[in-house]
Amino acid sequence: MTNRLRTEIQEEEEAEQKLIVKEMPAKDMTDNFLTQFFAKGFITSEQATSALPFVLYVALLGMIYIGNRHLAETNIRDIDKVTKEVKELSWDYKSTKAELAFKSTLSEVQKRADTLGVKESLQPPQKIVVQEGDGQ
Repeated sequence: MTNRLRTEIQEEEEAEQKLIVKEMPAKDMTDNFLTQFFAKGFITSEQATSALPFVLYVALLGMIYIGNRHLAETNIRDIDKVTKEVKELSWDYKSTKAELAFKSTLSEVQKRADTLGVKESLQPPQKIVVQEGDGQ
């Protein structure tokens, strides 16, 4: 049994040695992927040149899309900046309005008027009546 197995293995090894290996001719350097694709591949050069306007059209659409995207992002940044500025101005308006309301109170007006030498009148206001029949 062991001899039979050895003879089978030896026969297989001899059969492998008898295989003929073909050597392929060396490829020249100008035979790259693109030349193979256009010369021997799916698309011929006539088909490629006829499809060129469509390819250029798609490339133009891609560039317009990219430009539009950049413009939209710039607009969004500007809108955010203006929104922040409006919020800050709103806060300034509210604080200025509160300060004006505080400064227009009677006690604050009295303090400011005292520095100018103006004093509050202690007498109530009097009504002036003019008679029409005097002739003056």
